[in-house]
Amino acid sequence: MDHLELNSPEDIPNTFIDAWNEKDARKLASIFDEDAEFINVTGLWWHDRESIFQAHDYGLKVIFKDSTLTLRKSKVKYLSDFIAVVNARVHLEGQTNIKGVQAQARNTIFTFVVHQNEQGYWTCASAQNTDVVPGKETHIIDEEGNMKAVDYRKK
Repeated sequence: MDHLELNSPEDIPNTFIDAWNEKDARKLASIFDEDAEFINVTGLWWHDRESIFQAHDYGLKVIFKDSTLTLRKSKVKYLSDFIAVVNARVHLEGQTNIKGVQAQARNTIFTFVVHQNEQGYWTCASAQNTDVVPGKETHIIDEEGNMKAVDYRKK
């Protein structure tokens, strides 16, 4: 699996979203380093490009096959001339369960740690996807063992 030739840090989330919407897990994985890290919204953690490919290949064929990602906002923070953090707010619609029942749309924030390689192209060393839970501050486990989002600021 070859890297795509991406010319800027902003190309990373844009290419991720394009590949997602094309249901092309190989293209999606090609933005990552061979030994890249990826943490999804539930904390599943993959440790290399092949694992990132396999996880997304499954997801894009089963639970995200009818989904669409849309970039709402992105921001690049350069840590050096060759390293940057890219945060991208993304909207997801069309996720289904295994039986095909559609879930509600949701928003997430991706954090991509990217760097320029020896050929001058940008690639991703690490990514994390975090669900946005509007109006909530943290998660707790309730008395029944269920995780739920809460806001302690409300009295």
